[in-house]
Amino acid sequence: MSVGYNVDVDLHGPVFDERARAVMRDYTRHAEDWIGQQGLSEVHHNLDTSIRHPTPYYETKINVRRERGAVRVNDAGIIYGWWLEGIGSRNAPVTRFAGYFSFKRAAAVLRIKAPQLAERLLRERYLDRLQ
Repeated sequence: MSVGYNVDVDLHGPVFDERARAVMRDYTRHAEDWIGQQGLSEVHHNLDTSIRHPTPYYETKINVRRERGAVRVNDAGIIYGWWLEGIGSRNAPVTRFAGYFSFKRAAAVLRIKAPQLAERLLRERYLDRLQ
């Protein structure tokens, strides 16, 4: 003699329909944009603490832009940007100026901060939409 059981499972809610996909798409885009803005802020902070006699032109050209699906912080191709960053062919040993490494330092900070920033954003603005 065998005994059988019938179980009915009702799967509903945002995880089981298209709402979860839309929420996660919105979250991903928001997180990328927010972390990009944090990167922009870090670059400006680095320049503000490094440049002794700032001129506003270079700093006004630094922006956050979405390119080929990625969010990038860049200096809009300013011709002397490579030299200021310290990765140009005219930096040390050609000249004594080694560079500010503003973008490199900002990237290092973001590698540490980005996971916490993204998690905080998820908790504060998106998790409740998945319930």
